[in-house]
Amino acid sequence: MKAVKIIVKGLVQGVGFRYTTKMLADELKIKGKVVNMPDGSVYIEAQSTDEASLEQFIAGVESSPSPAGRVDEMEVSEMKPKEYSRFSIMYR
Repeated sequence: MKAVKIIVKGLVQGVGFRYTTKMLADELKIKGKVVNMPDGSVYIEAQSTDEASLEQFIAGVESSPSPAGRVDEMEVSEMKPKEYSRFSIMYR
């Protein structure tokens, strides 16, 4: 199991970014969460037993799953896996 946390900056709020990120995660069988942050960024935790699917997910996020969105900066770092049963959109 490999897990990553991703911080995405750019035009990523108010453009369906979380919704389309969840669609991408569901398609690739990625588990985790996505949440809008107060500073305008989006925070993602993603994990999978299939490392290729996780890499495909990261690439999909980097190219913005939302056609109206734009990713200007993205930080990816490894983290310890958590007990996720699915990929969820979180609200603050």
